[in-house]
Amino acid sequence: MLRIFSLTPRPLRDSRDVHDVVHKVAAVGSRSVEKAQQFIDTIAGGDKSIKAYGTYDEVYVDKVQLIELLTSGMLIPRQGCGRHLYRSVIRLVGTVPKDNLITIAYLIAGTPHTYHYENALAAIKAKKHVLCEKPVTSNAAELRSLLAAAKEYNVFFMEAMWTRFQPLTLEVKKIIEEGSLGAPVVLHADLSGDFDIYNIPKTHRILDPALGGGAILDLGPYPLIWAIVALYENPLNKLSRFTNISASMLKTPLTNVDQNTSFTVTFAGADLAAQAILSCSINLNAQSPGVNIRFERGTIEIPAPIYCPKEYKVTYTGKGGEIVKEERKVFEYVGGGWHFQADEVARCVRDGKKESTLWGHNKSLLEMEIFDEVKLDFQCIFLIPTAQTCST
Repeated sequence: MLRIFSLTPRPLRDSRDVHDVVHKVAAVGSRSVEKAQQFIDTIAGGDKSIKAYGTYDEVYVDKVQLIELLTSGMLIPRQGCGRHLYRSVIRLVGTVPKDNLITIAYLIAGTPHTYHYENALAAIKAKKHVLCEKPVTSNAAELRSLLAAAKEYNVFFMEAMWTRFQPLTLEVKKIIEEGSLGAPVVLHADLSGDFDIYNIPKTHRILDPALGGGAILDLGPYPLIWAIVALYENPLNKLSRFTNISASMLKTPLTNVDQNTSFTVTFAGADLAAQAILSCSINLNAQSPGVNIRFERGTIEIPAPIYCPKEYKVTYTGKGGEIVKEERKVFEYVGGGWHFQADEVARCVRDGKKESTLWGHNKSLLEMEIFDEVKLDFQCIFLIPTAQTCST
């Protein structure tokens, strides 16, 4: 019997037709036991089997095996949780493979981007497997340090790039690599969100440099993932790194974080010659289509929201650009879309893997290296909360 306690509403838990893994909330940690219990009562229906902890460290030493670190902006606001608890809570979600009853756990930490390194490292040193919310770290140096620690402590580690595991993404990738459209040439992708920046406190996570505020780290991973799927992962590219990056950044005078960033990533190191033109903004609403991939013989359009799209359109064209055929597909599935990556991690840990083949360490490193290049050009510095040797 399948139960999804954190990722789908109660009536939908048994309807995903997934039977090899089971997810169950196991514990919650926050700055106080009372806040942890408030989260359990509000989000998990007051489940008496869920443990409430008043510190993160107590969660790390709990007898569980898998840690998932999630930042603000995804699950909790949709469930109506207050901002204060939303930004401080740590949640533990257990996964039990049906065949051998090995207990695993995901830990979700509502910590800002600049705390991902500190929290993930503590979890790894406690010998917990880690699924860390995007952006996985503030820079590539931090990520390399985490990967070295994960190897030393022999634990699974993955960035929670949930879009990569959704059914639409998997199908679009098949269409790209099937070849009927020819090689990809240009990809446009944008993710924007209007945070009403002139009417929120400067200490808000999207404005505060100490919390990794700005567009590039918070929103940038989503346009970039489509470039990675369509271009970097394309067989013609042979997993070659980018050959060039150019960028433009406009900072808000409020706190000097980037409010609008655009960057072009070129892949021309193997048999592919293509560019991704990507952008993100914190003072605009999302545009649709949010992703447009142009090929030698057609296009793929993906409407917003690009982090969890539910439809795509493929247009096949002739030599003169005339439309030969159009196909559109709409996806329907239960839940908010996070459960696909949770299933992937559960299966990886169950099977003894230390990284996912769909979103491996190399892709997170590529992401961080691209962001480092973009930030370096504009002296975009994020204040690291602990004494670390790495910097942007």
